[in-house]
Formats: sequence, C-alpha cells, structure tokens
Amino acid sequence: MIESVVNISDGRDADVIAQLSSRCDAVLLDVHEDAVHDRSVFSLAGDEDDVYESCQSLARTALELIDIHSHQGPHPRLGSIDVVPFVPLSSSSPESVVVERDRFATWAGTNLALPCFYYGPLPDGTLRYLPDVRRLAFSALPPDTGPTVAHPTAGACAVGARGHLVAYNIWLSRADVTAARDIASKLRSSDVKSLAFDMGSTVQLSFNLTDPFTTGPTDVYDAASLLASERDLGIERSELVGLIPAALLARIPRHRWAELDVSPEQTIEARMQDRGIAER
Repeated sequence: MIESVVNISDGRDADVIAQLSSRCDAVLLDVHEDAVHDRSVFSLAGDEDDVYESCQSLARTALELIDIHSHQGPHPRLGSIDVVPFVPLSSSSPESVVVERDRFATWAGTNLALPCFYYGPLPDGTLRYLPDVRRLAFSALPPDTGPTVAHPTAGACAVGARGHLVAYNIWLSRADVTAARDIASKLRSSDVKSLAFDMGSTVQLSFNLTDPFTTGPTDVYDAASLLASERDLGIERSELVGLIPAALLARIPRHRWAELDVSPEQTIEARMQDRGIAER
C-alpha cells in the first residue's frame, strides 16, 4: 500500500478539477483546491498498481486540459503535472516507492513526452531535494527521463520517492511581506522548507515539513507565532494542506486541534477507512 500526493497546476477551474478527480476516484482520499496559488493537491492511497494507474490517468488528463503558460499564481511550479511523489504506508518499504517513482517517470517521459526530474534517493546513493529540482531544472540539471526540453504545454514534472510530508500554511495578521520573508527564512531548516507569499491583503507562510515527526505543525506554528509577535504581528489562521498520518495527530494536544486546523477526519487512515481501502 502506498500514497501519492499529486500537485496539479490548476486550482480555479471547477470543471477541470472535477474531471481530474473522476480519473482517480477509486483511490482518491482528498482534493485540496487553492484558487490563489492556482494549484490543487490530490491525495491518493491504495495498492501500488491502483495508485500508479490513477497517477497515470491524472497526468494524461492534466496534460490534455491544462496549459502551463496560462497559469497565474505565486507558487513555484515546473509544469501542469507539477509534482508526483510516492510515499510508503506502514505495509510498504521506502525501496518500493523508489520503484514506483522510476516506473512513473519512465512512463511519463516516454508516453507523454514529459521531462521528469527525480527527487529523493538517486541511483548513486545520494539524495536530491525538490527545491533543488525547481532551482536547477534544465539549467544545471538535465531531466532523468523524457525529452531534454520542456513539454510545449505541460512543462516538466518532479517525481519523488519520500516519507510522510506535511504541507502547512499560516496567514499573518497584517500584510507585512518583509517581516513574513524574514520569519520564513528564520524557520527554514533541513526539516522545514519555507516560503512567504504576498497574498494582497495579507501574507502567507507556506511550509513543507519534510520530517513531521521531528518538526510538526505545532512546532512551526509556535515558532512562527513567537517571531511574529516580536514584529508586532499575530497569526490570523492556519491551514493543513491535504492529510496527515494518524500517528502524527496523536502527538498534537487535542485542545490545539482547531487552532492548528487538524482533526481525526483529516488523517490518511480515516479517509482510507471511509473509502473502504484496507491497509495490509
């Protein structure tokens, strides 16, 4: 059993999102739509082959329906099928998702003519990180599969093998972009990838918590709150993007669930149970 958390560069067109959702309905646990960033996150889980085939269907449909050149939004992106990470669940091994990553990237490169960049463990034993792919793609880093130039409408895709990651957003109480960028930089670490986005009337701190059992939502919320208060700012609200493991929720004090935007209904395990997907 594996999970895939597919990031698609469209969060505004309801018809496109509905068509994408229908292509992976059997293993679809959650769709997080973000109109400001023009981005949607599809959380899938189930048997390896079922998840893999749903990722194929999502990719084919996104390539047909989305032209990355019409995309407008502040979030970094490589293409219309922007990120396709594979994640082991408790019954799978880290090695198994490397196999699925490589299989998907080979297929997309060959059948969709979509340049794909690996992140996570590489064949030479090193690790490559998603921010490095975004920064170096095509200029200093050639695609691992597919053409050496971007697809004319779909751009390129980052295909990963990783452990659990929590995507988490925090909005500050005032649109102080300079302060937000300073806070984001101070919270950035090997476990925390952080950016600050100007959202017009407010600013957003956006986090990827790459080792959430070491540094989780509670940690970044409290650290951001402290840094914000030092700049006469507060936290307006927070937002979990997608789902979290039940074991991580269990580490968060119940009285803070509403403040941190987490709940039992937002766990991978609860959604799998709701969909009748039994983890082996």
